[in-house]
Amino acid sequence: MKYFVGLDGGGTKTKCVLVDENLEIISESVGGPSNFLIIGTEVVSETIFTLISECAKRAGIEIPQIESAVIGTTGAGRKNDAETLEKAVKEYFQKHENPLKNFNVVSDAAIALEGAFAGNAGAILIAGTGSIMYGKDAGGNFHRVGGFGRFLGDEGGGNTLGREGLIAVAKDFDGRGEKTSLTKIVKEKFGINDGATLIRKVYSENFDMATVAPFVIEEAGKGDEICLGILERQSDELILHIKAMLKKLRIEPMPLVLIGSPITKQNKYSEMLKEKINSLGNVTLAMPEYPPEIGAAIVALKSTQ
Repeated sequence: MKYFVGLDGGGTKTKCVLVDENLEIISESVGGPSNFLIIGTEVVSETIFTLISECAKRAGIEIPQIESAVIGTTGAGRKNDAETLEKAVKEYFQKHENPLKNFNVVSDAAIALEGAFAGNAGAILIAGTGSIMYGKDAGGNFHRVGGFGRFLGDEGGGNTLGREGLIAVAKDFDGRGEKTSLTKIVKEKFGINDGATLIRKVYSENFDMATVAPFVIEEAGKGDEICLGILERQSDELILHIKAMLKKLRIEPMPLVLIGSPITKQNKYSEMLKEKINSLGNVTLAMPEYPPEIGAAIVALKSTQ
């Protein structure tokens, strides 16, 4: 039997699975965060070592028996950053006299895509705090749309929904725009009662604008016209992502998995987006076949073939 490890590294926790060549789970473990750009490679290396050690121990095997291990994590989208973590992890395992045969670092979006379609062609649209779209064509080539971050992108994600909501509140404070029920929410939930406080919170206290996004969606669901307009514009932006990916993948109908609470939970935003997707006629919404950690295991398995 051959063994492979897949890890899904997030900002709050890391999931680890040990599987065989048929993707049957042999053991699992959960540990701390894996965002190495924030907490450093040493801490993340220790977490990965602990998780893989636990899985190996539960399976009754030694770490050198593992054919390959892959982690998909936040911050690994850039090659140089991924290689930095790869080097640190390999050195950590070597230092503890338990070398890994193969270890690779990929982006969290990459393992979500592989898991969603069990390694086959398809696309995922992620809209959480930010937004990005990944796809894999019939030839196995990967494609990306969006993902330009909070200054140049994040269309359709929480950052932009929240920012547009606060812009509407600022206009309401000034009398430059129409009244919105979001203003009352921002006052009650965040203690922002006037324009001066809003400016201070955003520019001096690094206020997390994405925290306003759920209230934009909620108020839109209650019929607030300003918030409904925000959802209309931002769902249109996500549709532009999908149309661009259709041209890249050249698959019709294109299977699509939605990821991220704003567009997967039952709310006005997800309803609006799904209606627009269905009206395209050449996209089929699907549920992910496997979770991201299994997606990482698929990448690990393929790396040895």
